[in-house]
Amino acid sequence: MARRKSKSKQEEELFQGLAGMVMLGGIAGTYSLTKSWGASMVVGVLGVVGVVLLMISIQRKRTERLKRSGITQIDKMDGVQFEHYLGHLFRFQGYKAEVTQATGDFGADLILSKEGKRIVVQAKRYSKNVGLKAVQEVQSARAHYRANSAWVVTNSNFTQQAYELAKSNGVRLINRDELIEMLLQMKGKLSASKKANDNVKTSA
Repeated sequence: MARRKSKSKQEEELFQGLAGMVMLGGIAGTYSLTKSWGASMVVGVLGVVGVVLLMISIQRKRTERLKRSGITQIDKMDGVQFEHYLGHLFRFQGYKAEVTQATGDFGADLILSKEGKRIVVQAKRYSKNVGLKAVQEVQSARAHYRANSAWVVTNSNFTQQAYELAKSNGVRLINRDELIEMLLQMKGKLSASKKANDNVKTSA
């Protein structure tokens, strides 16, 4: 089953390709100028080392970003905890969020309301990619709850078939990368609000 690559995987493959291009380009360019294979190999190796160091730096920044987001804590949650955490996250975004009962939810784990519109959400706390079934279930839930929109949110990613079905049915898929962005935005605003309150208390 085809799967859409995550952003981090795409970046990793990009840098691998870049390392190869830098090495070959450095060797060819140096040889054309010096006619020395020894100097060409040195330049090629130095180029690869530079790309590897850049990859390490980016990986460190990505790791720090993941720690700030709290996604690793979400990875340890069970399904019900994930649903309630998403309820908190969406309430922070201004939605009225209701977590449905664990059984007999008709395909919706949360029901969001905002500005007169209703959104059904299926939450998937997975260690693997989410497939077609989640999209089919949330689409049915949209009809059952007479909702305007249907979303599937996961801490993982989706299969390519899930993306294709979601696109044709107007279902929004929120994968790990987008969830991390939402978490960072929430934590950033909470941190800014805390600092503002601390400043008010200090000046009072």
